[in-house]
Amino acid sequence: MAEKHYRSMLKAVSWRITGTIDTILISWLITRKITMAMSIGGIEVVTKMTLYYIHERLWNRSRLGRVKEDDYQI
Repeated sequence: MAEKHYRSMLKAVSWRITGTIDTILISWLITRKITMAMSIGGIEVVTKMTLYYIHERLWNRSRLGRVKEDDYQI
């Protein structure tokens, strides 16, 4: 079963929220500057969300590890 594009986008957004909070926290712990941490988090949220979406759509095209519903045996 294939996923719709909006599902991939929602997954990308929810994962990036989690990842960006992590990046901002780590950046703040290293730099001790909240403005620097927020800048780093702001840049990475856009780049990584885009990369995740592309990655997800490419995997959606792959049949690797999928089972057809009619081939599934209980």
